[in-house]
Amino acid sequence: MTSNAGTGSDVQPRCPWSAASGEMLTYHDTEWGFPVDSDQRLFEKLCLESFQSGLSWRTILHKRQAFRRAFSDFDIPTVARFNDGDAARLVQDASIVRNRRKIAAVIGNARAAERLIESEGSLAAFTWSYEPTSEETEPPQTVSISPASVAMSKELKRRGWAFLGPTTVFAFMQSMGLLNDHTYDCVIRPSVQAARTGFVRPGR
Repeated sequence: MTSNAGTGSDVQPRCPWSAASGEMLTYHDTEWGFPVDSDQRLFEKLCLESFQSGLSWRTILHKRQAFRRAFSDFDIPTVARFNDGDAARLVQDASIVRNRRKIAAVIGNARAAERLIESEGSLAAFTWSYEPTSEETEPPQTVSISPASVAMSKELKRRGWAFLGPTTVFAFMQSMGLLNDHTYDCVIRPSVQAARTGFVRPGR
């Protein structure tokens, strides 16, 4: 299933969800599915996906700049040093999702990320070690969970991370390029595939 989402004379097929707004279209065309190896960006996406649980990604995307301001651009060492006062301040910040448990989880996850980076070398190396093979990948946008997302979620939980279940981790994998989940006739799919082909996997 595809959508003719676009602007101006652009009527090429795209993933249906990209038609939700201009902001979603830009995200779809320039970010979603392109491989990422930045620890900061990977950490940010894990955090935002945890906030998205129970909400729409459109809501989170609209608030993304506010989240970045609130959490110091998701700089891992900085967020790991947040204290109870910072958490209390964030609960009062109407520009983000004011869920006390999720805010506490981001701070705790930053501390867990520091430990993970110390043991694995980088968050990117850890993340990409869970990249599924082509044989393990289902047709685009037909599943919301995978064996790889189950395994990664389980290991993150073992390492002290919170609010990152298998479905949340699968959405993270889709967006960060661990698989190309654009529909087969989506105009962006070939660009994502080319980016994945040329991408140097961290830690390899």
